Amino acid sequence: MKNNRQSYLLGAIIISAGGFISKILGAVYRIPLTNVLGGEGMGIYQMVYPLYCILLTVSASGIPTGIARLISSGRTGAEKTAFKIYGAVGIIGTLFMFMLSEPLAALQGEAAVSVCCKMLSPAVFFVSVLSVVRGYFQGKGNMLPTAVSEVCEQLFKVGAGIALSYIFKDNLTAAVASTLFAVTLSEAVTAAGAYIYYRKRLPPRPLFKERDAGIASILKYTVPLTLTAMALPLSQLAESVVCVRLLRGITSDATALYGIYSGCAITIINLPVSVTYGLAASIVPRISPLAESGDFKKAKRMAYKALLITFAVSLPAAVALYVFAPLAAKIIFGSLQDGERQTLVFLVRVLAASAVTESLVQTSSACITSLGRPAFGTATQWISCAVRVGLGAALIKYTSLGISGAAWAANFAFALASLINICYIIGVGVSENENNADRIGQRVRRYNPEG
Repeated sequence: MKNNRQSYLLGAIIISAGGFISKILGAVYRIPLTNVLGGEGMGIYQMVYPLYCILLTVSASGIPTGIARLISSGRTGAEKTAFKIYGAVGIIGTLFMFMLSEPLAALQGEAAVSVCCKMLSPAVFFVSVLSVVRGYFQGKGNMLPTAVSEVCEQLFKVGAGIALSYIFKDNLTAAVASTLFAVTLSEAVTAAGAYIYYRKRLPPRPLFKERDAGIASILKYTVPLTLTAMALPLSQLAESVVCVRLLRGITSDATALYGIYSGCAITIINLPVSVTYGLAASIVPRISPLAESGDFKKAKRMAYKALLITFAVSLPAAVALYVFAPLAAKIIFGSLQDGERQTLVFLVRVLAASAVTESLVQTSSACITSLGRPAFGTATQWISCAVRVGLGAALIKYTSLGISGAAWAANFAFALASLINICYIIGVGVSENENNADRIGQRVRRYNPEG
């Protein structure tokens, strides 16, 4: 079988292009969506997403990198075992989201959240299947299926979402719910297409059946990565409850302000972050074999290269976001009222630094996983997210920053996480070399006790 393995930079460019096009489509999608839903509708839309993202991280988010790590290290059949495990987890996640829809609506004080959750819940299963396919091809060094599936996924969501939102535009709850149902449709179609492609690209069956990778080897990498990915949506869910409740004590526009912050400002900031995602995904099959063989010196050089390129790409993007924030807000979210747009511009400028630090967190976490230390990345992410929620709540409650307090807290949290990860990467090879030296010394003393 021809694996279509690309070079590191070509693979990074392919997957970054797919991610960037997908994010651009998502940002453009916000223009007609905001026109139909308005600030309140976007607030409801964003209040549903944190729960969805939490369940998605359990059933899917750790899969691509974890499976890619195993496949690139020579573990056969990892994706077959993952289909069984995460197919079942995806079904459970779908049922869980459906059952939690009403309690979440009551907790957030927004009745429309219930039906919106129900419309989105089946997507959890379909993303699980899609993630396994993406991880398989990434492990083979072929980033094209991931890039193509991301673009197709977004195209279908945009087309169906715009059509359905306009059909139900006279009913705000139905309009928001229909746009979320479009997400479910897009994931179902993309997952079916990706699985068919995977089946067609499988190599001929060997004469002797190879033993598939065991469940333990799958979970060793996917579980820490899942826990890592869970931290961010959990912090967003906490923000959607804590920030909105605190803001309601200050202003009557709490839901709309949260919608502008989470649904608009974060969307713009994530555009450059999506470009550097390709660097993170492409580095895994390059570093993993080196770490597996014990060549940490060369593995670290690859990690430094990825981090340097990430910084070189994200820094100019952050500057551009700061300078052109008014233009971006006008083009992408032109339907916002003048006051809302001014708030958006201010938030984008506050968050501009996060385009660099969040990109570095993304790449450094992938490097740490490739080095065989996924649990450390998990600890870093949870610490930074706890800081983000706690600091954001304190700034909103005890200062006059308002919703920008959440933005400043996000800046600090991403900076902290990137610093911890980079320091760990610098030190991991040193400790490994010391361990190797100790083992060699023990062997020498064993054969020469008097030496």
